[in-house]
This record gives sequence, structure tokens and C-alpha cells, in this order.
Amino acid sequence: MNVSAQLDRLSQRYPSLLVDGVISHDRGTRVVAVKNVTVNEEFFQGHFPGTPLMPGVLMIEALAQVATLLLLGTDGTPDDARIALRGVDEAKFRRQVVPGDRLELDVTLAARRGPVARVTAVASSEGQVVAEADLVLVVRTGVRQNEPTIHPTAVVHPGAVIGSGTVIGPYVTIGARVAIGRNCRVGASSVIDGCTEIGDGTKIYPFASIGLAPQDLKFKGEPTRLVIGRNNVFREFVTVHRGTEGGGGVTTIGDHNLFMAYAHVAHDCHVGNHTIFGNGATLGGHVTVDDWVTISAFSGVHQFCRLGKYAFIGGYTVVTRNALPYAKTVGNRARIYGLNSIGLERRGFSRELIGKLRKAYRHLIHHNTSHAIALIEADPTLAVPEVAYLVEFIHSAGARGVILRRPSRRPGDEADGE
Repeated sequence: MNVSAQLDRLSQRYPSLLVDGVISHDRGTRVVAVKNVTVNEEFFQGHFPGTPLMPGVLMIEALAQVATLLLLGTDGTPDDARIALRGVDEAKFRRQVVPGDRLELDVTLAARRGPVARVTAVASSEGQVVAEADLVLVVRTGVRQNEPTIHPTAVVHPGAVIGSGTVIGPYVTIGARVAIGRNCRVGASSVIDGCTEIGDGTKIYPFASIGLAPQDLKFKGEPTRLVIGRNNVFREFVTVHRGTEGGGGVTTIGDHNLFMAYAHVAHDCHVGNHTIFGNGATLGGHVTVDDWVTISAFSGVHQFCRLGKYAFIGGYTVVTRNALPYAKTVGNRARIYGLNSIGLERRGFSRELIGKLRKAYRHLIHHNTSHAIALIEADPTLAVPEVAYLVEFIHSAGARGVILRRPSRRPGDEADGE
């Protein structure tokens, strides 16, 4: 397709909000285009209420867009080149532009040396010059095939960093301090804001909200962060909030985690690797989730709790204390219901190791915690790293305590951990 035909095709599809059509094209020398200024332009909304005026910076932008069409038609510029505005010199604004005006945008090539081009740009209305400037542009060739793909309707702040191969869907909003890695996918109408880092290969489905301000009344807008690792999946309507100053200032999520629809990770939480959050699973603030944890649908975890490695939290469970590793924790309020043997088998634990963990849990269920720990530590057959981690988990529980189920005198009684 020759350049003239390409320009005609692009103008008919309205590739730029500020260029409505091309009147004439003198290849490599001059392009004249038009912009019809209408009252329903987005930039008029709230701009000088009662007296809508087209901002001067947008007139420059319109001229720069026409300059891009001109440079795409010059010899030596491939059709897939990208044009960047480098500078604006001698800008002058002669009169106001209001709804109903028809701008004629006249751009002429003044000089070109290598990738740098200078153009003379003039905007007129009814034969009167309204704005003029000398523009400096850079022609970038050799564009990599795996550059980010950003839908035209997405609002991506110029300060955001988008990695190669990443695809940004329609109506996505991305803030100034967001950094997204390579080969990510961001679904339609998602919002990513705040000081947020997202690792390579992450998939964010439509309507997710990532990195917004925490739901904490103590938060006063101080700079805090959200750091997300690689190869995570955030399904529809998932919400993840950045940290607070009082909680350490950062929310972290590791690698290879799955967050199903409507899951929520609150401020200052720390999620490990290979976890699964069921639909509607919710973490309060300051929760720590170790590796390989599964939190089933519509379960809630109280703030400041910790969930140990390979823990399985059943559906609709309310966790108000630390959930022990390797175990099944279920109910409202939650109690231990034995070892998570099926989950451990699926994760490659041997029958011998599962047997050792089951023996350790037998002590915990049938004795008070202090006595159970003494029995575990005195048994040489239980001297394996997994049991040592279980003991360390209980020792580090602090005032929050751990969830245990012990024989009680009355059905439904919950025995407290220490």
C-alpha cells in the first residue's frame, strides 16, 4: 500500500482524536489536515466552565500528529517506524479556539538530518493563524516485534513503564508510578495505580484493581508500595492494596500465585509463592501467607494472622488465629481437622514424611501445647525439617496464638492454642 493510500485509510478511521482528515499530501514535503472542534470534545469537560477554549498544548499536539503523517511519507522512513516529539520551539498562540472552529493544520518539512526532523507547523481558522511553532521530531526505526501492545482506549500515564511483549487491553487505566514486566496481560477496564511493581508473565483479568490506596483510616496518602512477583494470575474483580507507613510501607506477593474472582489482599500483607485464593477469599491487613497455602472460597483471615506452609483453609472459614502448616483448618470459628494429607500428597510429600507430620499433630491435638512441643522435640523419629518448621511456627505465634482442636467437655467448645 502506498503512503497516500495509507494516509487516506488512516484519516477515514480517525486514528488520532485531533486529526479528522487529510486535505492534501505532498510526499515528503507538506501535509495539510483538518480538525473540527466540537463542543463534545473530552478536553472541554470542566475546562473554563461557561467559556470552553481549546488548550494551546492540544493545538501543538494536533500539529505533531500531522507531522507524524508527513514523516511517514518521506523517503527512507518505513511504514512501521515510530515518531516521537523531541521539542517545541518558537511557539506562538495568536487567538482563541472555541467549539465550532475548523482548524486547518499545515505542516512543512524544514530539515532532516538522520533520525531528527524539523518541521514548520501552522494552525489556522477562517484564514487567520491561531497557533504556530517549529517542531523537532525523532524517527525511530527497527521497532521490535515484541514491543508492548496498548489498546487505543487505554489510559497509560507517560511515566509508567511497560515491558516488552505486554498487552494492555481496552479502557485500562495505569498510573504514573506503575512498572509492569515483560509478557504480561492486563484485561479490559482494570486499574493499576500507586507505586506498583508487577513481574514478568503476570495475567490480570478484566475489572481487577491493583495497587490502589489501602482501606485504612490511618492512611494519609504517604508514599507506600505494592511489589508483585512473576507469573501470577489475578482473575476478575480481584483487589490488592499497597502498604501503609505504620505496617512497613509495602504489600508483597511472590511468584506463581492464583487469585480467583473477587479475592482481596489488604494492605501490608505478605503472600508467598504457589498459593491459591478461592473466589472471594479475603485477607485482612498485615496477614502473612506462606508458600503453597490454599484458601478456599469466601474464607476470611483476620488481620495480623499467619498461615503456615501447605495449610489448607476450607470454604467459608473464619481464621482469627495463626493457621498451622500442613493442616486442614475449617469452620467459623476455625478449628483443626487433621493433616492436609491429600494436599501434601499432591505436592510430592512421601508417605513416610506425612506419617511423621501426622504423629506430631497427634501430640498437638491430645496434649496441651507446651507438653506436645516437649514430646515432639524429644522424639528422634520426628527430627525432620518439616516438623522443625511446625514447632518454630508455634513458638513464633506470639499473642495471636494458633488454631487447634482438642477434646472438650461440651460439643462445639473451641480449645484455645497458646
